[in-house]
Amino acid sequence: MNFHAVNAIYRYEMARMFRTAVQSIVAPVLSTSLYFVIFGSAIGSRITEIDGVSYGAFIVPGLIMLSITTESLSNSSFAIYFPKFTGTIFEVLSAPVSYVEILLGYVGAAATKSILIGSIILVTANFFVDLHILHPFVMVAFLVLTSVAFCLFGFILGIWADGWEKLTIVPALVMLPLTFLGGTFYSIDMLPPAWQTISLFNPIVYLVSGMRWAFYENSDVSIVSSLVATLGFLVVCLLIVRWIFETGYKLRA
Repeated sequence: MNFHAVNAIYRYEMARMFRTAVQSIVAPVLSTSLYFVIFGSAIGSRITEIDGVSYGAFIVPGLIMLSITTESLSNSSFAIYFPKFTGTIFEVLSAPVSYVEILLGYVGAAATKSILIGSIILVTANFFVDLHILHPFVMVAFLVLTSVAFCLFGFILGIWADGWEKLTIVPALVMLPLTFLGGTFYSIDMLPPAWQTISLFNPIVYLVSGMRWAFYENSDVSIVSSLVATLGFLVVCLLIVRWIFETGYKLRA
């Protein structure tokens, strides 16, 4: 394992985050705070509790998942797409560095950023609501697994995209609707039976439910189903990344 190469890629990507701290850190925290103000205050005044949890506290796990999925996708996809766009990716590919080391550098840095954002949002949430995390280790596990899985997905997206429009089309037209329809701001038990069934095909439901269970021990699906779905998505992304590097898909051209 070439740890010097991994460290070089990792430090370069982390330095880029701190150079753009306003966009990378301040903007997600500010937008999440606005969600608390708008949904927690406006809607929370009409919906006092869901499953015995105050509405403001109920939406915290969903907001954390909303932030880390969005940040993971954008950070990792841009991290690999920009070298492709400028042509510097060929310097990395021609260096004596394996695809595992490239993946550890890029995805590791993107996942670190997402986990940092999620942690900051968790701290920020304490200024708005009283939080009691019943299973902190499970919460950390879902935070890390989700960050890594969506960073891998973003890495795939960045390699697949051959233009800035393609880079943003999946987060804007696919991920954002799935997130808002995935129980971020409500329980799917509040939906009509037909829509409850349809919601079970939304992968975001399992992520949000797993995180919510870690906080309050209540969720829309079982914790086992959430864990299996998260790990399954991570494994699929790993297999796709391996295939990309073995075949050189959109990397050797």
